[in-house]
Amino acid sequence: MTRSTESTRDLKEHIHVFNFPTNLLEVLSLRDSSLGETPAPVATPKRPVAPPQPTSSGSIPSCATCLGANLSDVKEQRDHFRSDWHRYNVKMRLQDPSHQPVSEEQFTKLVQDLAESLSGSESSTNSSSSEDAVSALLQRKQKRGIDYGQPDDDDLPTLPRSPIAWFHAPNEYPDTQFGVYTALFPTGTEPGDYTKALRNLQSDGPEDRLWTMLATAGGHFAGLVVRVKIPRQAESSRNKKAAPEMEIIKHKTFHRYTTRRKQGGSQSVNDNAKGPAKSAGAQLRRYGEQALREDIQGILAEWSEDVRKSELIFFRASVSNRKMFWDWENAPIKKGDHRLRSFPFPTRRPTQAELMRCLVELTRVKVSHLSEDALRALEESQRASIPKPKVPIAKAPVPEKPTKEKPAALSKEEEAIRDKWTRLMDMIIKGRIDPLKTFWEKNPDITVNTMVPEWAQASDRGLSTLLQVASAAGQEAVVRWLLEDQRADPTVPIPSGAVAASAFPSASDSDRRHLEQPDKHERRTILQQIDLLEMLFEDVLSPEMEAERDKKKNARRTNLRDKLREREKAREEQARAEELAAKEAEARERELAAQAKLSTPTTGPQKLGGSGGTSGANSMAGLTPEMRAKIERERRARAAEARLAGR
Repeated sequence: MTRSTESTRDLKEHIHVFNFPTNLLEVLSLRDSSLGETPAPVATPKRPVAPPQPTSSGSIPSCATCLGANLSDVKEQRDHFRSDWHRYNVKMRLQDPSHQPVSEEQFTKLVQDLAESLSGSESSTNSSSSEDAVSALLQRKQKRGIDYGQPDDDDLPTLPRSPIAWFHAPNEYPDTQFGVYTALFPTGTEPGDYTKALRNLQSDGPEDRLWTMLATAGGHFAGLVVRVKIPRQAESSRNKKAAPEMEIIKHKTFHRYTTRRKQGGSQSVNDNAKGPAKSAGAQLRRYGEQALREDIQGILAEWSEDVRKSELIFFRASVSNRKMFWDWENAPIKKGDHRLRSFPFPTRRPTQAELMRCLVELTRVKVSHLSEDALRALEESQRASIPKPKVPIAKAPVPEKPTKEKPAALSKEEEAIRDKWTRLMDMIIKGRIDPLKTFWEKNPDITVNTMVPEWAQASDRGLSTLLQVASAAGQEAVVRWLLEDQRADPTVPIPSGAVAASAFPSASDSDRRHLEQPDKHERRTILQQIDLLEMLFEDVLSPEMEAERDKKKNARRTNLRDKLREREKAREEQARAEELAAKEAEARERELAAQAKLSTPTTGPQKLGGSGGTSGANSMAGLTPEMRAKIERERRARAAEARLAGR
């Protein structure tokens, strides 16, 4: 006859991981869903089923946000709602409704991967520190653009197993599950051997079991060496709570200033990222890191005997701080030690009380009461929440590049020739005219119209002569020297392209424009070299074409002469008209002067204006300023003539 549900619910207060009831241990077996096996291949890969968690069935509290939340009563539910794990999932869901919540193990890994936790007071329940830890994770996700709730593509075939192994005894305790952390089992234990490993924990081994628990974050350190004994239960107190006999052998906590408050991140990490800071606070934090490292190593050296006897070593440290536990001489812990375990659940600031809480959490058996239908529905909902993997895009095959054959080794003569051509091309392209002239005198074997070897051509345009290379490089001085002094042939075509071209079309626009429109001095220089100009014509003119050309030239010259004659004639007529107008103006002025002389009285005042000044002023009242000025000038002229005549 099976036990009642009420009696099984009392087991959660009595079962200790080292003191399973014998009758329960004999019938206990591992649930198939907790083996983490992948179901048959389907379109969507299945995640290993998370540990069963209490749901609303049976009035057991639960959390609809977090995956695998193990809640036994209302108190645990309240603690869960205040935990960083739950708040992280809630904030991530608010930021991104499509975000998949992370499991407890994934969140623990995220916290441990942070460079440092935030610094604060000694209290392990400081809300600001927890808020800073969650904020740091959210900021880290926003900066990196990583969804920590999504598994990596490489991890899909072998997803991480649940940190808790779930057992059941369907005949003795129906609808009841018992959970034990797999971190208590030996390293490398397969899921099929979990039941055997659990029974080995109950066997009589040493008189006591020593565990070492170490944690450091944000400058805080807490360490314990605890003796875990198998609890003794008196038959008379069967229904009373039997607390395990745990004895703290050694413990130590301290704090060093290593992290700026409200910022997070150790000073060494900040120095590596941004360079060493020179502030006083940075110096203090560097000193605090060094002192913290020395203090931890001193504690481990002092506890070395107990650490070596420990059955398990639980530790919490960031990746950058783990070396301080084993990366030093005569360290009692070696890297890769099979006893090393990380805490499989989130932890708060390292304090002695926090380590004791972790110890109780590790040694307490989790008990949940879920029916098979509830478990099946829970497993289906968890499988449905797994995001579908991205379909890999088949990469197009990359054609293999043909391997280039290595050129044969050159002889000394060939190397000398190549060196000579290389220097010549370099001088032409860079426009070094003086070294080019010196080189030309010392190497008479190279002529101006010598074809450039293919391996020495400076571009992929197939420039085959030195003139073409200089023209393409835009070196006007070199082009002029090659044309005028060396008599280079500019009509040699460039074979590359659909239409063959000569050296001048290969030049840049400005150079070609300058060569096609030279100044007067350049015209004289070019006209003096008739033989050079003749090479610029690709075809020889026929006599008829030459006659037509001469006829057009004569017509242009005749028209020019006619225009010059007309322009000269117009200029002469204009000069003649201006001279005639000047003579007429002079005659008019003389006539006015004579009239003024006759009208001037010979007696009386001869002062300018005379007695008729008033009448003269009245007579000019209606005149314009220009006419007044003209009359005034005439008066002054008459007065001047009168004075001259009086002499």
